[in-house]
Amino acid sequence: MFKALLLSKDEYDNRSHAIVDLDDAELPDQPIVVDVEYSALNYKDGLAIVNGTPIVRSWPMVPGIDLAGRVASSEDPRWSPGDRVIVNGWDIGELHWGGMATKAAVDGDWLTALPDALTTKQAMSVGTAGYTAMLSVLTLEEHNITPSCGPVIVTGAAGGVGSIAVAVLAKLGYEVIASSGRINTEGSYLRGLGAASLVGREEFSGPARPLGKARFAGAIDTVGSHTLANIISQTQAHGCVAACGLAQGMDLPGSVAPFILRAVTLAGVNCVYESTQRRTQAWNRLVSDLDTTKLKDMTSTIGLAEVPTAAAQIIAGQIRGRLVIDVAS
Repeated sequence: MFKALLLSKDEYDNRSHAIVDLDDAELPDQPIVVDVEYSALNYKDGLAIVNGTPIVRSWPMVPGIDLAGRVASSEDPRWSPGDRVIVNGWDIGELHWGGMATKAAVDGDWLTALPDALTTKQAMSVGTAGYTAMLSVLTLEEHNITPSCGPVIVTGAAGGVGSIAVAVLAKLGYEVIASSGRINTEGSYLRGLGAASLVGREEFSGPARPLGKARFAGAIDTVGSHTLANIISQTQAHGCVAACGLAQGMDLPGSVAPFILRAVTLAGVNCVYESTQRRTQAWNRLVSDLDTTKLKDMTSTIGLAEVPTAAAQIIAGQIRGRLVIDVAS
């Protein structure tokens, strides 16, 4: 038997969630079973638990786009019992049962070896949010955005992706501008992560000018919509904006002017289907470029029973940093 948070819906499309005990035989038909030690609550998980669709595409569903633990059994020669592993993305928690359970059945291609320097709890303190943040930092570097180029802005800076992006960029020597709707309450927190200055999100939430004052050498945007359009319009010549979120919306109501007149690059970051090589690169860089003392400061731990309440809070923008789930508690 194993414990799980299970999302269900009936024939009338009424949705419900409950913590249940399930038989191992109910696990999906996958070659590897992982004893899950920790999962995490991400914005996408919040959407799945609070709203169901369009995130959840198969019912019933165990949510959780992150998990960390040890291989319990394996029919895949690449993985052996006892291996410490993480899973981010690959549609777990959406199409395949995810990490909010004490056991998970997964495909070998989805696994990444957990770096020796990280515990499973630390791995979930990082989670998809931190992995996405690191992919975004790599994207800026690959577009030649170095600390000497000028300031880099991070939107949604008090959230999971934003918090880790601020911490990593600051450690690498960038001048980080943190944008958040919670400057008044989280300003000290963001400065503690390394932000050099703070900007309220309202400055970017309205319609964007076709071409604004050039302010940023680069950006990591977790918000999308008008915010992303404003950031692009205020990016310097040959700057790069790494777009990795859409909390404000999926639209992009902007102009082509920054791309043509300033040669700005808009680079998408997809954390779900990256290659094993790219994932390993990102996780190894997190080990070297993320101060784990700051990781501790930005992380809270909850049990499975607390997840539904926390899911509503994360959708409402009320969660700071990262929420790790101790699936056994």
